[in-house]
Amino acid sequence: MERKVVERLVSWKNKPQRMPLVIYGARQVGKTYTALTFGKNHYKNTVYFNMEGSSEIASIFERDLNPERIIKELSVKSGQTIFKDDTLIIFDEIQACERALTSLKYFCENEPDYHIIAAGSLLSVALNREKYSFPVGKVDMMNLYPLDFEEFLWATGHKDMCELIKESYEHFTPLSLHETAMDLYKTYLVVGGMPRAVIEYVDTQDFNFVVAAQKMLNDAYIADMAKYASPQETTKIMAAWASVPAQLAKENHKFQYKVIKSGARAYEYETPLDWLRTAGMINKCIRITEGKMPLSAYADNSSFKVYMMDTGLLCSKFDIAANVIMNGPANFNGFKGALAENYIMQALVTNGFTPYYWSSPGKAELDFVFQDRQGNIIPLEGKSADNVRAKSLKNYISLYQPPYAIRVSAKNFGFENGLRSIPLYALSCLKRI
Repeated sequence: MERKVVERLVSWKNKPQRMPLVIYGARQVGKTYTALTFGKNHYKNTVYFNMEGSSEIASIFERDLNPERIIKELSVKSGQTIFKDDTLIIFDEIQACERALTSLKYFCENEPDYHIIAAGSLLSVALNREKYSFPVGKVDMMNLYPLDFEEFLWATGHKDMCELIKESYEHFTPLSLHETAMDLYKTYLVVGGMPRAVIEYVDTQDFNFVVAAQKMLNDAYIADMAKYASPQETTKIMAAWASVPAQLAKENHKFQYKVIKSGARAYEYETPLDWLRTAGMINKCIRITEGKMPLSAYADNSSFKVYMMDTGLLCSKFDIAANVIMNGPANFNGFKGALAENYIMQALVTNGFTPYYWSSPGKAELDFVFQDRQGNIIPLEGKSADNVRAKSLKNYISLYQPPYAIRVSAKNFGFENGLRSIPLYALSCLKRI
């Protein structure tokens, strides 16, 4: 399964001042698979250690943190000679061994020629819970997300479609295969980008198998809550997680604590929401009061929206049948907009943006505002269909006069009067990283 992050891994490998790399992200987004595949394709040999499943490996780090001794013992344990520059060392589930995490500092300072990738599910959660010290400034960091739409097309055998979409995006000319691309986008909404679900779809072409995989993933996340939180915290985290689809189903998607349970208060659920965000399971979009630089200075942290990290998991939690997404009956139009909005948020975050939403004292509310690669503050209006009337976008443009604006919808490419019309399927082309 081809991932875009490999380009960044190659850049990391070739850096003259390379530090150990920590890959983090939600559980089962493909961290281990990506690291192992990268090792296979770019190194003479790879040695893999799972820190969660072996007390013997953990004990190697207990005596001291001398990199030379650690490498010798890891070589014996793996049965392979570990060479500088030619061997990739992978520490998986590194959050299970604090001493291994701390050792990265000493590898950085004393033995930088060893190539080390550490991967961790719920790494940030474990660090917060156990009060581990993190080797700040001594490691490179890389966040891995579920497959985006372009990676999904690669996995499902539609690379040629990717190239056509890129050509249309670069020149903002209509895509002749627009309807075909929209159908693929709808398929992605159902399947999502979790590797397990994508593999099931590729192997079976049966959405029932996809849903079964998604429900197993959801069960695994719930099990993690119990593992990395106290019983009282777990109850609140599960309640907050369960409420996300209902939050999106509201006409106004602003997060409301009362949706979790009647009488719920912010102080009760701020920590559970932070747990979910830190675990990579949700994306948080905070309101800004002004479309000015820097956006963070105008953030109203008490007003925010919460999106799931993956549209497939969202559809699964809602029990939305695939044919409903693909055929779009009229009675589904209300939630179709929320699903498209979740997809847009997911795409923006994956491509390196920090999106906010804007609302005026009146009724105007704009879906997303972000800073582009050139530092411009750009408004984005999202539509699930080809009805593109956007009163709030016009209000924002009138107030702040951005260099350009973006409308993401089911319409084909276009560019007129400073408004870039981008089809939903082409959002992966919009990059900040």
